[in-house]
Amino acid sequence: MFKYIKTTGLCLSLITSLLSCYELKAEQIQSKTNTRTSEEIQETHNHTEEEKSHEQEEATHDEHAHEDDDKEDEASHEEGLTLSPQKISLAKIQIESVTPKYQIIKIYAPGEIKANGYTSYVVSPRTESVIISRHAALGEHVEKDQKLVTLFSEAMAQAQADYLIASTEWQRVKQLGNKTVSESRLLQAETTFNASYGKLIALGLTEEAIDNISNKDIKAFGQYSLTAQREGVVLQDDFIQGQRVDAGDNVMLLADEKLLWVEAKVSPNKEIHVAIDSQAIVKFGSNSYNANVIQEAHTIDPNTRTRIIRLAVENTDDKLHSGMFVKVYFQFITNEKVIAVPEEALNRSTDGDWTVFVEEHPGEFKTVEVVLGRSFGNFREISGVESGTRIVTKGAFFVASEIAKGGFDPHNH
Repeated sequence: MFKYIKTTGLCLSLITSLLSCYELKAEQIQSKTNTRTSEEIQETHNHTEEEKSHEQEEATHDEHAHEDDDKEDEASHEEGLTLSPQKISLAKIQIESVTPKYQIIKIYAPGEIKANGYTSYVVSPRTESVIISRHAALGEHVEKDQKLVTLFSEAMAQAQADYLIASTEWQRVKQLGNKTVSESRLLQAETTFNASYGKLIALGLTEEAIDNISNKDIKAFGQYSLTAQREGVVLQDDFIQGQRVDAGDNVMLLADEKLLWVEAKVSPNKEIHVAIDSQAIVKFGSNSYNANVIQEAHTIDPNTRTRIIRLAVENTDDKLHSGMFVKVYFQFITNEKVIAVPEEALNRSTDGDWTVFVEEHPGEFKTVEVVLGRSFGNFREISGVESGTRIVTKGAFFVASEIAKGGFDPHNH
């Protein structure tokens, strides 16, 4: 019994020792595991910090590189462009020194060609008549005293008969003289003759036609012809043969087209103050004519609500005719001298500003921004350059393309 108890005690002691050794071993393994994990976390953290630092360094390097590129681009832009004399000649580039000058301002207004009212003539009967025949057609050029139209009038027939009687009586009493005929009879015959003669003149007969009245032409009594009072062109002939016309009706319109009128219609909002005899340009198609201002209306046209300015234009080549619509350009001189360049000398930059190309040294060009002003035909007022500056006035597009090509070449060739 005693031996059994002793043996059991030894076994328990042995088991207890084994358990203690196992727990100690487990604690050592756990300690090593924790230590390794901590070291791996620290290494991972350090690696992450190194990557962030490397990325920051690369970003900083890229920023510096971009700044350097921008500086290089700016330096290239500031340097401009250099062209050889041969290339300038081949590209037909023209360079001129700009100086302030007085410029001509042109103001546009629509216009219409009108017959010259001072040299036009309306052909019309002076008594009720019937048109028998015409002797001139629309558009025909007629000479002074040329027969235009023949008419018949009862009043004319009576006036011609009265004249024939009065003329015969006046010739008879004149031959008798004062010894046979009393003075009052002579005066009466003369007065009757003059009255009949004046009536024929009033009805439109010419002196030649009156002198030709005789008993032989009695069948032609009542017929008379209207003649051209001046040289010109038939602009209107609104009638037909056999038509009855009243006194004062327009049968024909004659006009001398060597000097025509132009009525320019100017908006009342435009403050245009033109002086008599001031110059203007009249354009019809590709033809241009010099004109002079002769009248300026001080009232507004009720139909067009415009102000009329009348000009006189010489129609030397006979290409202008009444009724044509034309363009009128009034010309004024600026009050002060300004710098102006041709429109083709202007160029737009990438940011939308207007620029010109300035030659600083022979063959060396740079871009200079300018501010646009008034337009003078094909020229434009600019500010931003000084007097005497040499500017590319022709071939600016070629210079711009060369600069653009040089700026976009990655090899800077």
